[in-house]
Amino acid sequence: MKEIFKNTLIQIHHLKASVKLNNGDMLTTVNDANMELQRCRSYAIVGKSGSGKTSLISIIGLLNRDYEGDYIYDGISISKLKDRELSMLRANNIGFVFQNYSLIKYLRVWENIELPLLYAKKAFSKKQRQEIILELLKSVGLESKENDYPVNLSGGEQQRVAIARALAVSPEAILCDEPTGALDTKTGKQIMELLHNIVQEKGIMLLLVTHDPDIAETCDTIFEMDGGRIACAKNDT
Repeated sequence: MKEIFKNTLIQIHHLKASVKLNNGDMLTTVNDANMELQRCRSYAIVGKSGSGKTSLISIIGLLNRDYEGDYIYDGISISKLKDRELSMLRANNIGFVFQNYSLIKYLRVWENIELPLLYAKKAFSKKQRQEIILELLKSVGLESKENDYPVNLSGGEQQRVAIARALAVSPEAILCDEPTGALDTKTGKQIMELLHNIVQEKGIMLLLVTHDPDIAETCDTIFEMDGGRIACAKNDT
């Protein structure tokens, strides 16, 4: 049975989610969404503000389980998992990269990257953590910045730290919400090149939300969202 899901990491079927507005009405944010996301491939979700992109990626990232429909992660139905099991799956298998970097300003670069290792299911010794951090810093070209604080880094450097942190526990997937939104065009392209290289080298799945069509075009598959509905707009197989 497991062989069926060898390349497919995530499947969602007829996913639907809603939020309650201040006036008491219900707003459908995700409407009958269907997706299949595979390892070693990159995906972009595009659409206007309010189309449901962030709602969908929060569900896929296991941050929200208030939805209808089926979500299958590597052959496992998410609905069958308890909250603790869900938290452990998220912490050990999914890395997150956000537009505002979400770095902790009073921690140095190496300390920010170390955080996921401290909370991982697997216990890492201090030496193991140091080795992992050094390797990650080299992979994003920031080995000389390990003792700097985020405030001393450029936007592109902060995003590289965020990517290194997302990779700390060797996740199967990286989810990005507008990862280049706060960066200039040149730096944004560099960040996307780094992410795509990671997809190929690590064999992970990359899913990102973006308003930038040029960024979306760098991905293998593009999904468009409108009114909570999702459709495939590009699929390079």
